[in-house]
Amino acid sequence: MWCSTQGVGEAIVGGFYRRDPFRPLGELWIGGRPVEGEAFPGEYRGVRPALLAEEDGLRIARREALSEPAGGDLLQAGPLLVEDGRVVFDASSDVEGFSAGAGQFDSDITEGRHPRAAIGIGDGHVTLLACDGRRTLVDDGLTMLELAAAMRDLGCETAMNLDGGGSTTLVHRGHLLNRPYTEQDQASPASRPIVSALVLDAA
Repeated sequence: MWCSTQGVGEAIVGGFYRRDPFRPLGELWIGGRPVEGEAFPGEYRGVRPALLAEEDGLRIARREALSEPAGGDLLQAGPLLVEDGRVVFDASSDVEGFSAGAGQFDSDITEGRHPRAAIGIGDGHVTLLACDGRRTLVDDGLTMLELAAAMRDLGCETAMNLDGGGSTTLVHRGHLLNRPYTEQDQASPASRPIVSALVLDAA
C-alpha cells in the first residue's frame, strides 16, 4: 500500500522489528542518521551483517567491517549467507547468535522452512529474492541453507537474509509479487505492517 501511494515500483522487506512498541530491531540508519530502535545483543552486534548504501554504491558485510554511513543508509539483519562467492551460513556454529539469542525474536529464525527474503550483490547486479511458504502441497518455503545456496547460484558475491515469515514482501513494477502468509494454511494471504523496506531505483 505504501509503495502504491508513494509511486515506488521496486521494494523488498527490510530488517527485523519489535511490535510493542513498533520499532526496528538491529541497527538502522536513514540519510546518515540513526533511527531509534532496539539493538542486537552486544556480543553479536558486530558480526551480524548489514547493507550499506552510499553514493558510491552498495556493500554487504559484517557490521564491524562497515563504517557509520556518511549521509547514506544502513540496514542490519542477517544472518550473512554468502561471502566471497561462498555459502558461509552454518547453523551448527551459530557465529551470529541467532539460535543463542532467539529470545529477541519469536523463535530461532534460522530453523526450519519458512517464507524468506534476501538481498545480494554480484558482478554489476543487485539480486532480490523472496520465496513464499506455509501452504501445504503448494509452497513450503526455504531453509536458511537453501536460501544461501540460491543466492550463491544466482551469482551473488555477498548476500544476507532479510526479515521473512509473514513479513516477506516483494514489490516489482508497483505490484506485490508474493503471497504473505503468517500462519500455516491460513484462509488467505495477508500483508502486515513492517518497519523498514529497501527501495530500489530501477532506472
